[in-house]
Amino acid sequence: MNKIAPDDLWGRLEPLLLRVERPSRYLGGEWNAPRVDLAGTSVALAYPDVYELGTSNLGLAILQEVVNDIDGACAERVYSPWVDMEAEMRSVGVPLFSLETHRPVASFDIFGISIPHELTYTNILNLIDLAGLPLRAADRTDGPLVVGGGCGTANPEPLAEFFDLFALGEGEEAIGSLVELVRRGKEEGWSRDRMLAEASGLPGFYRPSDYEVVYNDDDTIREISPVADAHASVRKNVVDLDRWLYPKRPIVALCEAVHDRINVELFRGCTRGCRFCQAGMIYRPVRERSAGEIALMVDRLAESTGHDEVSLCSLSSTDYTRIDEVAERVAEICRERGMIMSLPSLRMDGMSAGLAARLDKGGRGGLTFAPEAATERLRHAINKPITEQEMADAILNAVRAGRRRVKLYFMIGLPTETDEDVAEISKLVFRLRDVVKKEGLPPPSFNVSVSTFVPKPHTPFQWSGQERMEDVGRKQDVLKSTLRARSVNLSWHDREMSAVEGLLSRGDRRLGGVIERAWSDGARFDSWSEQFDLERWQRALQAERLDPDFYLYRERGEHEVLPWDHLDFGLDKRFLFQEYERAASGEISNDCRDGSCLDCGVCPNIDTEVILKGNWG
Repeated sequence: MNKIAPDDLWGRLEPLLLRVERPSRYLGGEWNAPRVDLAGTSVALAYPDVYELGTSNLGLAILQEVVNDIDGACAERVYSPWVDMEAEMRSVGVPLFSLETHRPVASFDIFGISIPHELTYTNILNLIDLAGLPLRAADRTDGPLVVGGGCGTANPEPLAEFFDLFALGEGEEAIGSLVELVRRGKEEGWSRDRMLAEASGLPGFYRPSDYEVVYNDDDTIREISPVADAHASVRKNVVDLDRWLYPKRPIVALCEAVHDRINVELFRGCTRGCRFCQAGMIYRPVRERSAGEIALMVDRLAESTGHDEVSLCSLSSTDYTRIDEVAERVAEICRERGMIMSLPSLRMDGMSAGLAARLDKGGRGGLTFAPEAATERLRHAINKPITEQEMADAILNAVRAGRRRVKLYFMIGLPTETDEDVAEISKLVFRLRDVVKKEGLPPPSFNVSVSTFVPKPHTPFQWSGQERMEDVGRKQDVLKSTLRARSVNLSWHDREMSAVEGLLSRGDRRLGGVIERAWSDGARFDSWSEQFDLERWQRALQAERLDPDFYLYRERGEHEVLPWDHLDFGLDKRFLFQEYERAASGEISNDCRDGSCLDCGVCPNIDTEVILKGNWG
């Protein structure tokens, strides 16, 4: 495809900036924005939401720097234009463009799109269309390879018709291998078909057209068969964090970003085994970054960005084996630089409580805990066996350390949940408040966030039906009427959005037509309440003659072929079903780092060196 000179596109783009709500979203040129070499292999990395969200995404920030550190390669950023900018672009024929050089995305070699969650699917189609590319992979004869990555690849089947390739698992090594292959293919004059065939043989790369799906008369899947020389399954990629100390110079947004701070990963993976948690399952095994590297990264990133807050990221920060040492070292850096340290998603137990008591050295931020369920019975069912005493200790220590805000995450609609479990959420919050009062301390303000449980692939609850919208609404009304106090702020997730999320979460390839119809009907930014419209999705389902109940509310059988069964994230399906059965009986499964192996299947499929660096066994 002929490349359009950047100046030619900018001349048409610049006048549009005077007519849109936030022109800073489309300017580029931020602090630490890389200089781009227009020669060599080019990669456009897209996040399917607005600039403020996309520029906060750690994964894309890492991948951009990884590519730009490869000789003869360059990566630029792309975000979804807001509805006003999309209208202006379409009115004058301006295609989707990169932020660094304002080049058309269609002129790049690789178009990588992050798939963060299901409610971005229509934005993903919009990005492909705005780039001037055919929506469906089968219709493309030139232009960039369209590659999907991120946690959404746990089940990419509803998007299978729209992507040339998916990269399963972690992308630091995978993107380098793809860039090298494309470079070689260009030099040797490969056809597009050969390029894709070669790319599908790289570790962790999944080409949907390599697999054929056959259905039973009852609409369940009979089999997923590889065609030609494709492997029976595709295994995810896993990396050693200490070999990938990124980002080094993160870009500082021109406008306020959602996460306007430094983000440094403590570790990836989790062995707690919460049965609802997809991230805790698909990112196994645990791999910890060394304490010295974490402190060094914080200091260097503070110097290069000027941010006044640092967040030490992980699925559960206090599960990091050297958390005390790291917290002390980072707190010292924060004191010297006048920064705030935050540890998001602390486990609400005794260890977190002790750490909270020492966090006053690090700044003024609030604390976030995720008890998920308010009754011990339900916490056992989801395998999160924390006690109410541990919760009370965590809140007390947070208050004693000067914390004035506490955020609590709960879910409704969990398997085996009863109305009593829901009502207990309000009672638990008030009991925790009263514990603080009894100690003669001023209680903190509680921000209580209640989401609707959506069953996810590669988790023990992948066989479970989702709660019906009317039942979710009734439970939300219970909380709205009982969780009332000046010091308590309740927020909840739109049950209609959760229904669409659940529809796409465990869907198969037949939903591709539904997504395309919803997009054609105007669906954009479905995770934004002011943009979401359930009727678009209902019309699309009706036009495609698909029953949403089949995907949403039906419990799957143990031996049913699931749409993602050919995608290997390391977990043994027998292990997951055993955990599903243990949930029904309220049995707890121990953390395997305590010495009791649950035979989940991950360890035999992963390089031993990677496991040992994660401090296993």
